[in-house]
Amino acid sequence: MLELSDLSLSVSIQGTAVEAVSGVSLKLEAGTVLGLVGESGCGKSLTAQAMLRLGEHQGVTKTRGDILLDGQSLFALDDEALRRIRGGRLAMVFQEPMTALNPVFSVGSQLIEVIRLHLDMDKQQARARAVGLLQDVGMQDAEQLLSQYPDALSGGMRQRVLIAMAMAADPDYIIADEPTTALDVSVQKRIIALLLNLQKKRNLGLLLVTHDFGLVAEMCDEVAVMYAGQIVEAGPVKDIFDHPAHPYTRALMGCRPEVSDPGRLMPVIGGQVPPPGRWPAGCHFAPRCALADDACKANVAADAWADGVHIARCLHVREVAQ
Repeated sequence: MLELSDLSLSVSIQGTAVEAVSGVSLKLEAGTVLGLVGESGCGKSLTAQAMLRLGEHQGVTKTRGDILLDGQSLFALDDEALRRIRGGRLAMVFQEPMTALNPVFSVGSQLIEVIRLHLDMDKQQARARAVGLLQDVGMQDAEQLLSQYPDALSGGMRQRVLIAMAMAADPDYIIADEPTTALDVSVQKRIIALLLNLQKKRNLGLLLVTHDFGLVAEMCDEVAVMYAGQIVEAGPVKDIFDHPAHPYTRALMGCRPEVSDPGRLMPVIGGQVPPPGRWPAGCHFAPRCALADDACKANVAADAWADGVHIARCLHVREVAQ
């Protein structure tokens, strides 16, 4: 199991440490897909990257909590042990396939480097594995593709290469950070199908970071909704779709194009996600919430509704869930 336990992170803004993720707890088990959903700026990518302890050299600091991989704290690992975990047991598919690959190295050199870093293979063996990985993700002419540079590939092809790199050392868990960003709809569907096929075939634990509730419905077993650095609702996908219990979750679901009335403007959530350092007192969503009252602005409901599997942080949770 990959587990975040009460994790809080700070970032450096103009030399001042500011909390950007607050008390996040998540569990990702082998063979399951967990969705982490919310608007841009909610802290999703920062949380996901923290699972690999990325960002520490850019001023991201753990202030509380822990990240456990099968019970072992990742923060207790030295650099060498952490390098073995990254890409070995825990891999990541970064967003923006147009920029995630190094433009000055060929696809083959980048993929083979990952393989040889984690597996005991010579160059010939690593090259053969690289070809097989590219074939696994549906790439045609995989042998010839190894000599290509990223700028010669389409966005969908680059994303497939990134997925092949993530799968290179047979990890137990994969973090997919907005894996369909900047791809057209038809390519998105193929990437989604590819990820699900690989996840089921290899019994992976997959964390899907996204802002798209439609994607969550299609791919995930569990979902955690994040707003302004906090998890505001979490539980099984079916429960949350049938009975959303937090106003933010309900608002996000109402913004999906497929549930909007034809010929009418699509609903939007007024206002913006507050940046770190400017979070309001009490409930972070209160300034944008139609149900907010004085109590909401002064207090944060800690798991106000918890039935064992479905939790929500809202003082009006019963009213929202009806």
